[in-house]
Amino acid sequence: PFTWQHTYIPVLPAVMIDIVCSPTPFLIGIHSNSVALLNDLPIEEVLVVDLCADRFLRQMDDEDSILPHKLRAALEQILELRNEMLTVQEEVDSGAGLSSLSTLISEACVRFFVEIAGHYSLHMSVNEKGERFFQRDAFRKSHTSKNVRQFLELFMETQMFAGFVQDRELRKSGVKGLFEVRAGEYLETIPETGPSGVNRFLKGLGNKMKFLSKK
Repeated sequence: PFTWQHTYIPVLPAVMIDIVCSPTPFLIGIHSNSVALLNDLPIEEVLVVDLCADRFLRQMDDEDSILPHKLRAALEQILELRNEMLTVQEEVDSGAGLSSLSTLISEACVRFFVEIAGHYSLHMSVNEKGERFFQRDAFRKSHTSKNVRQFLELFMETQMFAGFVQDRELRKSGVKGLFEVRAGEYLETIPETGPSGVNRFLKGLGNKMKFLSKK
């Protein structure tokens, strides 16, 4: 449900490498032979990841503290299962199986955000002019998880979150999509007792992936 609002360049030509010195947020891909050029540039607060080697080349030392740790652990568990299943699917060369895995990863990401912000609709109100507005403080404080509340303090200051709220404030007819469907399901489960942190949704996805791996 959230849209990246800043610079996005899938592959940056080496002759334009200076762009990574931009003081604004960006998501940029570079070829491996351009990595050495970064050492000569005055870059600050930039995270560099080698996707081929699956490792950090440059870190900010806060990567382990930003996401709510239990939700992060649930996502990591699903990704690990996905990698194991991917190896099996590649051995049998099953296109349908790979498609199912992609769907499950998409679902996991959507449901992660549902755990974070799926209760937003409970804090949308209408003023005397009929205009919809979002109750920010009530939304953040109402989450039962202290770690999620701390994460929301940061996340709610991003342009991604601002765009998410603005879109829902302006649409009088409501928003449709997978996130809204899952958020509706989530709201129905709130009164129930069940797994916390590693939430019902992500745990359910993990069970589905285990089921697929046995096929």
